[in-house]
Amino acid sequence: MSIELTVNGRTVIVAAADDTPLLDVLRNHLDLKGSRYGCGLEQCGSCMVLIDGKAEYSCAREVASVAGKRVETVESLAAHPLRQAFLDEQAGQCGYCLSGILMSAKALLDSNKNPSRADIVTALDRHLCRCGAHPRILRAVEKAAAALREGARS
Repeated sequence: MSIELTVNGRTVIVAAADDTPLLDVLRNHLDLKGSRYGCGLEQCGSCMVLIDGKAEYSCAREVASVAGKRVETVESLAAHPLRQAFLDEQAGQCGYCLSGILMSAKALLDSNKNPSRADIVTALDRHLCRCGAHPRILRAVEKAAAALREGARS
């Protein structure tokens, strides 16, 4: 079956069964390896992507359910302030969960340019990170939010 969707601003048509997981299509059909396979049960957040601007799991999401929708992966963040803020704050250790965390943080900052610490914690609550980088991750999101606000004033 051919399914059309927009990935990182580019319209693509993929040949995949309707029930193929979106994560599989992203990684194996479109060669976008940033989104990770963690638990496969929509519990860890490693596979998080944005679907029409909302943070969603992609590991168990059937690709047919995103036909005609906009999908953003971590690869879309090359020039986003989140990327630099995470580097500056050394907000990752092993890095496995970071692509999902970054996408949830982007969804938050797209809808709230001035999030409180509680807003950030809530937005990232669906993610499991075993490395203990949480304080640095929170600081990085705060730093990116400040950079976005500053850029909006320029």
